[in-house]
Amino acid sequence: MEGMTELNSPAPGVRLFTCPVHVHALADVPLANADEVATFATDKRRNEHLSGRWLLGQALTALGERDLSALEVRRSEQRAPSLAFIQGAWRRTPLPSMSIAHSDGWAVVALGPADMCIGIDLEPLERALAHNAFDLIAKGVELEQLRLHPERAMRLWTGKEAVQKAMGMGMHLNPRDIEIPIGRGSSEISIGKSNIQLEYWIDMGYQFSLAYRSKPIPEPTPEEVLLDQTKAAMNANPEWGVGCNTQRNTR
Repeated sequence: MEGMTELNSPAPGVRLFTCPVHVHALADVPLANADEVATFATDKRRNEHLSGRWLLGQALTALGERDLSALEVRRSEQRAPSLAFIQGAWRRTPLPSMSIAHSDGWAVVALGPADMCIGIDLEPLERALAHNAFDLIAKGVELEQLRLHPERAMRLWTGKEAVQKAMGMGMHLNPRDIEIPIGRGSSEISIGKSNIQLEYWIDMGYQFSLAYRSKPIPEPTPEEVLLDQTKAAMNANPEWGVGCNTQRNTR
């Protein structure tokens, strides 16, 4: 797709796509929500959001999705985004897990298997985190190690952002409560009952972090419940049908 580039991914089954942030008309981005876009106070934030949603649509098309109008991006109570079929689409095909990030003029989209939760984040290599912000993202031994190795602060920060997204909680999960071993190229960490794999790498002059974990089995939607009930009724009674049968009296 024009304007979109696929990146190498360190995680099996996860595909990564990127594009520059551009100005997009809302009508040209089917996966954007007009009410959400209207809340953005700056053109920068609007352009980042629309570029990310445009890239998401292009990435899904590259993976074989032909009808973006049947899809929407829903937000959880913690504002975590996920793909879903619009009400009335009556489709049950598993949809990929997703994560979107943008930084310094670039947007990136990660798409993974339906049974995975993923989080992606990136920052330019030349960007640094102020020392007086260290205690906002770390505590205890991790904070001590960060002060000894301040050059690793941005990698640690992108890692925590990726984990927050993979957990579906964003800033509702305090970064100080996410402990990541400093200095490792990849890590496996635990939060509650979740085991999260975290990968770091450098590409395009950016520090990337990708976090992923197994997804809990979701509650079925009302449409899925109705479809299951309909299927069960049809299996129980082979002569059961939908609609009405009309007989004409020709006598």
